[in-house]
Amino acid sequence: MESRVLTWWRRAWRAPVTGLLFACFGLGGVLLGLTAFPLLQLLVRDPQRRVRWARRLVQRSFAAFVWMMRAGGIVDTRIVGAERLQRRGQLILASHPTLVDVVALIAATPNADCVVKASLADNPFTRWPVRACNFIRNNGGPELLDDCKASLAAGGNLVIFPEGTRSVPGQPLQLQRGAAQLALRAGVPVTPVRILCEPIGLTKGRPWWRTNDRPMRLTLEVGEDLPIAPFLEAANGETPLAARRLTGYLKAYFSEGRAA
Repeated sequence: MESRVLTWWRRAWRAPVTGLLFACFGLGGVLLGLTAFPLLQLLVRDPQRRVRWARRLVQRSFAAFVWMMRAGGIVDTRIVGAERLQRRGQLILASHPTLVDVVALIAATPNADCVVKASLADNPFTRWPVRACNFIRNNGGPELLDDCKASLAAGGNLVIFPEGTRSVPGQPLQLQRGAAQLALRAGVPVTPVRILCEPIGLTKGRPWWRTNDRPMRLTLEVGEDLPIAPFLEAANGETPLAARRLTGYLKAYFSEGRAA
């Protein structure tokens, strides 16, 4: 009986703490939109420099949120190979098991650019960071590839989650081929990031208030760069076939060590 009560208590107090942290996250986005980003617009005239400052501000804000999650006993983060994120012009493809892995990855990545849903540009809590950081909106148009290539050429570290949404525990990963096609057409290697979470939480289809009795261990494993030339050679230069094989490789890579 005592152990059940203790387990219940460990779960119970994490629910309001998690809710408070997410409320702070949303409020922080609004405050940045009302103060810091307008100041950048006024004080920094060069658009590229302004975007870099905005991305640095978002990175620092996300790092502060990661610290708050650790201090609150909600998430304990660990990054393996963090030094590989400290470069320019990388195409970073990552798995997406939980709601907070996006925050943890961007907090560790300087000058991070992202492909985001177009709806986030109109969301009152996210529109200011999305617009100030000039994140790429996935409108499904042919200009998406050109925008991604331009971001990489300008030295941005482009973060993409090939699943498109959070993975569902117990189900096979479903990766879209768009990220692999981008790597092949842009001619850049892939920096893969396998993200693992144990115990699993904040997943797709699971309410945020369903917490665990201990902190989630969020591990970001930054792998060695994956060259795309071997995939093109094996496919005799046919990009669609190479994209299919690259996507299959990434699916197997991201699935390794994943909780069932």
